[in-house]
Amino acid sequence: MEKVNAVFDIGKTNKKFFLFDDDYNEVYRDYANLPLTTDEDGFESEDLEALRNWIKETFDAVLEDTRFDVKTLNFSSYGASLVHLDYKGKPLTPLYNYIKEIPQEILDGFYSQYGDALTIGAQTASPQSGMLNSGMQLYWLKKMQPALFGKIKYSLHLPQYLSYLFTGIPVSEYTSIGCHTNLWNYDEEDYHAWVHAEDIDKILPPIVPTSASINTTYKDKKIKIGVGIHDSSSALLPYILSKKKPFLLLSTGTWSIALNPFNSESLSKEDISNNCLNYLRIDGRRVKASRFFMGNEYRLQVEKLSAYYNKEYGYHREVKFDQEIYLGLIQKPAVYFKFEGISLQRLPQKTELEPFATFEEAYHQLMIELMELQVDTIDKAIGNSKIKKIYIDGGFTDNDVFMKLMSHHFSSFKILSTHSPLGSALGAAMVISDKQVTSQFLKENYRMKKLVPLLF
Repeated sequence: MEKVNAVFDIGKTNKKFFLFDDDYNEVYRDYANLPLTTDEDGFESEDLEALRNWIKETFDAVLEDTRFDVKTLNFSSYGASLVHLDYKGKPLTPLYNYIKEIPQEILDGFYSQYGDALTIGAQTASPQSGMLNSGMQLYWLKKMQPALFGKIKYSLHLPQYLSYLFTGIPVSEYTSIGCHTNLWNYDEEDYHAWVHAEDIDKILPPIVPTSASINTTYKDKKIKIGVGIHDSSSALLPYILSKKKPFLLLSTGTWSIALNPFNSESLSKEDISNNCLNYLRIDGRRVKASRFFMGNEYRLQVEKLSAYYNKEYGYHREVKFDQEIYLGLIQKPAVYFKFEGISLQRLPQKTELEPFATFEEAYHQLMIELMELQVDTIDKAIGNSKIKKIYIDGGFTDNDVFMKLMSHHFSSFKILSTHSPLGSALGAAMVISDKQVTSQFLKENYRMKKLVPLLF
């Protein structure tokens, strides 16, 4: 039997299960796309019961597989999601979707009582983002459903709830607390004063290190079980553990997040207004980050392009960078796209595609306009740090136009695209492992590719 380390990597869309050997080589994987459900307001939400059943069935099946001897189990998942447990350890509410809106009067009441959004945002390193600030979910629940709120024994972030399913031990940990929750006062290294004032700290379990693990017996098998980790922090971990010189990681997907683990400055109100935030590393130190909703915007605009030019959705994946188109477009810089999911004070009032003769031309213009925001996002995350190396991972590493524009705009940096479908799962395996990684780890495991700057 091969000794393996198991990880559940739970995304909003894809649910993944991996087994790694002791050298972090993937030896098994399983994917699932689970049906969603709705909350009491009819808003789409994760089906907790379906997720719980899939996790238990998947893990039980692997335990019975005579090829594998499971030694450790850990969890990585998306943040801004809380499971509220009653005194019997049962979930009291649906897993509310982080894009659900909080009524404005609730937000107004909070900020009138505890201070303006920019001040609290700077203290908690959390731009005001409604439900994406998971602390505000707790405040909203307390105000909207006080009787139900009174039944809560513990509120667990999703990664810790997944661990709780196997250990029965409720805990909190730094990476989940620190991801734009509005809960953590970064300068005081404690929950913010409003959390104590609302007695919310009383339903948040004790904080343990992200590297903590619980030795337990599950189905008559002794297993070391981790406490879970937030997926963005987990994806960053292999880079931090193997690279000591300063770098920036650009994680691309639905969100484009520029992560700088080498900038420990407190955030200013201006940073917050520019959608900068902090994450916490597994040791409780800050990561400065800046983000925008690039992948979501990209999908919305590509759908419009496909309809306008009568192309199948998916045609855009074959478009390669065309220098002639690019040079022609930048000779007369202008804005043609009205972004739907990104709030910007700019014209136009609607997307204008008439000036572009082909899908390819319009697509290049879209990428030029998105790249303007991407450059700004990266510059904000770098700040005053002495960074000369940028790693790019995630879905946009396969986008030729995006990658060529990155190499052009950051020609003074060493830019490396990294491709690992393991991403956050690997970090979750590494965080509870005793094995050290070398500086060659990324090169050996991440299919590194150096980008060559464009020559015009």
